[in-house]
Amino acid sequence: MDAERISIAQTCLHAAHTGSLSFPEIVGKLITAGFEGYAVDYRRNTQTCYLPDGDSIMLDMPPSSGSVASEFDANKVEFLVRWAQANPADYSYVAFCEKVKVAGCAGYLVSFLGRRVVYFGRTAETHVEHFPK
Repeated sequence: MDAERISIAQTCLHAAHTGSLSFPEIVGKLITAGFEGYAVDYRRNTQTCYLPDGDSIMLDMPPSSGSVASEFDANKVEFLVRWAQANPADYSYVAFCEKVKVAGCAGYLVSFLGRRVVYFGRTAETHVEHFPK
């Protein structure tokens, strides 16, 4: 992967954690750079960005507290997604990550092509969120 794409992926990951870019802004930057999606793995604490040709870049995420609960609570994950979408004053991506792990979310896959995010638990239970139109 070329240095420019790696830099964009790193910038977007950093911006998510600092709150300097919104989810739609991050998605736009990654799409413009040619990525087709990314995956967050809370158990490895990594984010992997994928290109259509099969190339990918795995980035270490900043550490977050807590571990992934054993039971996946899809209703709680959906509630937390709505919280993130509303973007109230108490929202941060760091807090979102910590709270979804408590809800049993082991990670999520963002598909720009499919316009959806699939949240999954340790037992492969899922909750799917479609991008707003």
